[in-house]
Parts: sequence; C-alpha cells; structure tokens
Amino acid sequence: MVKELGKKIIAQNKKARHDYSIEEVFECGIVLSGTEVKSLRAGRASLVDGYAMINDGEVWLSGVHIPEYTEGTWNNHTPRRERKLLMHRKEINKLHAIVKMGGLTLVPLSLYFKDGKAKVEIALAKGKKTHDKRAALMEQQSTREMSRELSRRNSGKD
Repeated sequence: MVKELGKKIIAQNKKARHDYSIEEVFECGIVLSGTEVKSLRAGRASLVDGYAMINDGEVWLSGVHIPEYTEGTWNNHTPRRERKLLMHRKEINKLHAIVKMGGLTLVPLSLYFKDGKAKVEIALAKGKKTHDKRAALMEQQSTREMSRELSRRNSGKD
C-alpha cells in the first residue's frame, strides 16, 4: 500500500523555461541511494546546472545537486554524481534519434515525489536567442499589466 499519495515538488528549474523553448516533456523515474532519498524528503535539491544525456541506450542525469544527508554515515552519497533515469526503451530510442539530429537538448524541469516515488520531469528543449527571451518577457509584462488593469476596472477603482 502506498504511504504517500499525490505530488510533492522538491525542486524546479525555472531558469530552463526562460532559457529554452520546451518542445516535449517526459516523466522519468530516477535511481537513487538511500541517503539521497532522505535528503530529497527534507526538500533539498538544485536542478540549475542539470542536463540529461543518452549513453549506451541509457538516460543519465548529470549536474543535479542533491546535498549530502546531514545524519548520514560514512556511506553518504556524492552530491553531484550521475544518476540513471528510468524510461521505456521506445521513449529512449525516440529521444536518442531526436537529440542525435542536433539542435535539441534534454533539460530537467522538476524533481518531485509522485505517490512516494522520486520522479524527474525532463524536456526536449531548444535554446532561445536573446531577442526571443526579451520578447517573452515583454509579452509576460503586457499580460500582467492588462490583467492588473482589468481587475482595477472591475473593482470600481477608477
């Protein structure tokens, strides 16, 4: 029987959504050691420098920082080690073919517990140019201003 139900987000990579345009998102399991799970349950992780790569038909997550568990003993994990991701063979082959063509990369978006199991959301992403980032920021700002103006008008404060 599952002890935890639902989704508990541990870490998100907001910078990835700013720096990349997301093409497709995949949910993967992740192979962790015991102290890594305890550290994640404490809510400590960073996806900022993380990326995924495909080696020998397996997907690996690199650059993700899961700090050492404070109550861990001599067999504590190394914080930035490569971790294996669990995906179906068909998905791995599809990702490998797309990434091999070039132009796209695999970026972790979020790390979370789903029904008690650690999951990583990785995305096929294409890097944005500087002018694309500026256009996206201007669009967000204009939508924010429009919604602010609409709420001000609806509340009767003219």
